[in-house]
Amino acid sequence: MSKEVKNILIVGVGGQGTLLTSRIIAQVAVQMGYDVKISEVHGMAQRGGSVVSQVRYGEKVYSPIIKKGDADVILGFEKIEAARWLSYLKPEGILIVNDERIDPLPVMSGKARYPDDIIDKMKGLVPSTLVVNASDIALKCGDIKVANVVLVGVLSKVMELPIEEVEKAIIAIVPPKYVDLNIKAFHEGLKLV
Repeated sequence: MSKEVKNILIVGVGGQGTLLTSRIIAQVAVQMGYDVKISEVHGMAQRGGSVVSQVRYGEKVYSPIIKKGDADVILGFEKIEAARWLSYLKPEGILIVNDERIDPLPVMSGKARYPDDIIDKMKGLVPSTLVVNASDIALKCGDIKVANVVLVGVLSKVMELPIEEVEKAIIAIVPPKYVDLNIKAFHEGLKLV
């Protein structure tokens, strides 16, 4: 067991499954014998607002909060949300971002413009950027709602989480009738790295 605390910041908008994802990752860490702390900020989640989950695990974790510059990984479910939180990533950290665009209210109202080159800008700032189209893969699995678990697969590969522990966590957290679909999405995510 590593003594080093690992910090994962999960960002997206309401309805994308960020909270379920944080619970799966936390469950994996508990199963592996780590101390785990989670912090969740829902904001206006039901209205498509920003949702942020922080998962910290290690031999001993004293706080659920990730400080700026301390995240080992940012798991971004939407491009603008990923860009918004980049200051929390370690210089050698990894950005995993779903190539999904969900227009925030200022863009929908015409008061702002969604940046066309946001992925290129993030890649310029973070050398270790993985861009995946989790939403398309989820649709091929049978339901766009499992895009979050496709991203769990990518994260698991990057963080070297044991496949069998992630599968056990999915079985423990996801409602039984959706387990097979989520396991399939998880394995599709593993193939992307």
